[in-house]
Amino acid sequence: MKWLVCPRCSSRFSGQSPRWRCDCGHYLLLESDSLFRLEGLDIKKLGVWRYRESLGVDEATVPVTLGEGSTPLIPVNWEGREVLVKLDYLCPTGSYKDRGSTVMLSKLKAWGLSQIVEDSSGNAGASVAAYAAVAGIQADIYIPESTSSGKALQITLYGAHLVRVPGSREDTSKAAWEAAKLTFYASHNWSPYFLAGMKTTAYEICEQLDWESPDWVVAPVGGGSLLLGLFLGFKDLHQAGIISRIPQLAAIQSDRCAPIVAAWKDGLDEVSPAIPREMVAEGIAVTRPVRGREVLEAIRASDGRAAVVSDEEIWAALEKLGRLGLYVEPTSAVVMAALSNLGRQEVICRDQRVVLVLTGSGLKATDRIEAQWARGLSKG
Repeated sequence: MKWLVCPRCSSRFSGQSPRWRCDCGHYLLLESDSLFRLEGLDIKKLGVWRYRESLGVDEATVPVTLGEGSTPLIPVNWEGREVLVKLDYLCPTGSYKDRGSTVMLSKLKAWGLSQIVEDSSGNAGASVAAYAAVAGIQADIYIPESTSSGKALQITLYGAHLVRVPGSREDTSKAAWEAAKLTFYASHNWSPYFLAGMKTTAYEICEQLDWESPDWVVAPVGGGSLLLGLFLGFKDLHQAGIISRIPQLAAIQSDRCAPIVAAWKDGLDEVSPAIPREMVAEGIAVTRPVRGREVLEAIRASDGRAAVVSDEEIWAALEKLGRLGLYVEPTSAVVMAALSNLGRQEVICRDQRVVLVLTGSGLKATDRIEAQWARGLSKG
């Protein structure tokens, strides 16, 4: 039995019926009754469902899948040092969100849901729309009016009902919450099953390194599902005795929206909402992270770091990545910009093994990249 547990009031739910939060209003986390086991790997499969035992779904659940996961981990030379980049933008819908969507939509289909609502800055909405199409579930996807046209078009082509909301990312969440009074809220920021899918990023990284952990993993952070999933995945492997230590985690945000970084620097346990500002890294423009407390705990438990980068640094990093044959959206480029800064500060040393997760394809944001290119891409 895979239980759902509330971190606030300790209530437990079996997960046998549709539920996206606790009765007290808090989000839920997945509690597993078993550790990660190497012998539990499905050797006949690649990708996310290779690690089925750790995903929190029953054996009878039929996966809703597009073949996500098993993305390359490749070495690149970044400013004179070799680092490893995890190409998660090569997932089926062009972003790492597919790892969570496959697990969440599999559970939603098993629950027998016919309609859902989700809000997103773009990538999660596109991913949920695609997997909802495979599952035969109608999805209403709420996005900010300013979302890149490529992501909006994806959502529409997958057959979802697209709702553009004027204003900030926070305004979009509020609109979706209103809609969720009548329709099940399949939020990637709230779902414990979506978070379970994120753990597979850590599993894959270690498996690709012959079951060794890197020294550092650098990831962009908005709502924090990727960083928290990485921590939980590495924690599973450490508790099972497969890896000797949990790598240090670097949580990277834009200097225009950095509530996690602000709370981490001030030594706080809770995250205060940030004031929304226009920014190039739209995928991490989250002013009020739902799981902020757990993200802070993950950074500190891993002896990690939270840091910001500027729009100018993001554009410069994106252009450098292009020269390496890697075409990513600006949100992905934040990790490379941060590596440059953290390397100069000697937070991340040159002899350490570093993995950086590239999360979204540049094809999703070509309209913005093209506009910036006309102005001189790396000039900001």
